[in-house]
Amino acid sequence: MTRVALFGGSFNPPHVAHELVALYVLETQPVDELWFLPVYQHVFDKNRGLAPFEDRVAMCQHLADALGTRAKVSRAEEALAQQPGFQGSRTFDLLEMLTAADPTLELRWVVGSDILGETDKWYRWPDVIARAPLIVLERPGYPTPPEYVRGLPMPDVSSTRIREALAAGRDLRALLPTRVLEYIESRKLYA
Repeated sequence: MTRVALFGGSFNPPHVAHELVALYVLETQPVDELWFLPVYQHVFDKNRGLAPFEDRVAMCQHLADALGTRAKVSRAEEALAQQPGFQGSRTFDLLEMLTAADPTLELRWVVGSDILGETDKWYRWPDVIARAPLIVLERPGYPTPPEYVRGLPMPDVSSTRIREALAAGRDLRALLPTRVLEYIESRKLYA
């Protein structure tokens, strides 16, 4: 059995809060690996301003490299998008695909407490949490219900605000891992 924490998101771009979450999960939770899962295409129409998938995968890889061999980047969302009838990333479909490919995986799903208010929109939510119990990290302003595993409160860092600051030319060395910032600058992303 390989115990894997799945950390999905836009990662548009990945920032220091993502890095802290990954480190926290790897160091405190009973998992062997943490997989960053950059979304290929949002199901909830959040695709505007999304950097190309390849760039987001590359930025996540820089982040994973800094965290060590237990952190990986999965392109599973891309594989899911190639399946007939794909209508946007749905977590249930992703979990089905991953466990069909490797039945020895024991999955956990890493989410921020802000996501818990949106679960009524998620396809087959009860099945999602049955297949991948949650590791919930508290986001400012979004309490974590007692029935969920509580984790480290996440810093109030937002990819949206980072993209706006990058477009304005502000210094973001404190909010972006060095190799991610270098990648963004070399590719002129979010300018």
